[in-house]
Amino acid sequence: MLFSSTAAFRKATDITPDILKRLDIRGLILDLDNTLTTHDNPVPAEGVMDWLSLMKKNNIRLMIVSNNHPPRVRPFADMLGLEFVCEGAKPLTKGFTEALRRMKLPKEQIAAVGDQIFTDVLGANLFGIKMLYVVPIEHEKTAFFKLKRFLEKPFIPKKYF
Repeated sequence: MLFSSTAAFRKATDITPDILKRLDIRGLILDLDNTLTTHDNPVPAEGVMDWLSLMKKNNIRLMIVSNNHPPRVRPFADMLGLEFVCEGAKPLTKGFTEALRRMKLPKEQIAAVGDQIFTDVLGANLFGIKMLYVVPIEHEKTAFFKLKRFLEKPFIPKKYF
């Protein structure tokens, strides 16, 4: 199904190397806003830096793919020491295709990590990679996002690792 996830987590930092090993995942395509930090926040969420270090120690390849623009994505990715693709056009496959090319891993060993059903989840499924859904760090306050989150409700996973 286009709106289903391979697995769901309360937050990105709940994803462990052991879980990734069981799912045969060696690379993660990471969403930025509301996955690694809140919208427009220049600082990673609590625990993200340690989590990224753990992933790197376990040879998990990491790349940010965001629909946001370079002035938002570049400084954040640079601070984390991660490669990135901005203006990724999710749910279209443009950003995922670029990440796959640069990560040099087979599709079967890559998963997307993100909080939005209609961009991250749909995009991962259209591209044919595993999807690790995470609960948004914080619910946005704009009318657009409130509507989007309301429409996502039927597709939100019921079980979490």
